[in-house]
Amino acid sequence: MAPARSRGEAGSDRKPKPESGGEVLSASSAASFALRYVGELITSEPTAVTSVEPAEDDGWLVEVEVLEDRRIPSSADMLALYEIELDPDGGLLAYRRTKRYSRGRAGTGNGVS
Repeated sequence: MAPARSRGEAGSDRKPKPESGGEVLSASSAASFALRYVGELITSEPTAVTSVEPAEDDGWLVEVEVLEDRRIPSSADMLALYEIELDPDGGLLAYRRTKRYSRGRAGTGNGVS
């Protein structure tokens, strides 16, 4: 995983805000920030960003899949989805686990919280 840029750095991951002349965080950069935060906050291994969407208050909601318990065979691994809420600058506002499930059972709707 590539290191995320610090909140103060400008680069290709930020776009000008039309109304203020400032910068706005791109979706791909929001995903990078979310992966970094999950890696810092929990001991489990983040495996993928599953969704990125704008939040109501100009921030981002990012969903990250995490490998919580590696088992043998791997089809018995326990995975979880975490929702990461970021402010418009990429700062962490909140995170929570929204679902826990066995590998291959993500779409069943029978996740364990």
